[in-house]
Amino acid sequence: MDTCARYLLNNAKYVKSDDYLKAGLPIATGVIEGACRHLIKDRMDITGARWTMKAAEAVLPLGSLYISADWDEYWQFHLQQEHKRKALHKCGMN
Repeated sequence: MDTCARYLLNNAKYVKSDDYLKAGLPIATGVIEGACRHLIKDRMDITGARWTMKAAEAVLPLGSLYISADWDEYWQFHLQQEHKRKALHKCGMN
C-alpha cells in the first residue's frame, strides 16, 4: 500500500480527475470499483469460503470470461487445446 501511495503522490501532477470531470469526461474509478466488487468481492467473499492465492488466481479469470460473455469462445479454444495436448501425449511427444 505504501508503494501505491508513494506512486500517486509522486505522480499527482499527472492525475487530473477534477479537470476531466469538469469537462464532462468519464473517469474509470466507479466502473473499476463496481467491476471489482462484482467480480472479486461477490465471488471471493462467500461465507465460510477459504481461498488460497493459487485457487483465487485460477477462479477469477474464469469468472471474468463468464461475466464478459466470452465463455463460449474460450471453452471452444480450451477444448481444442486439450485435444492437441492429448494427441501429442498419445504420440509420446509430451
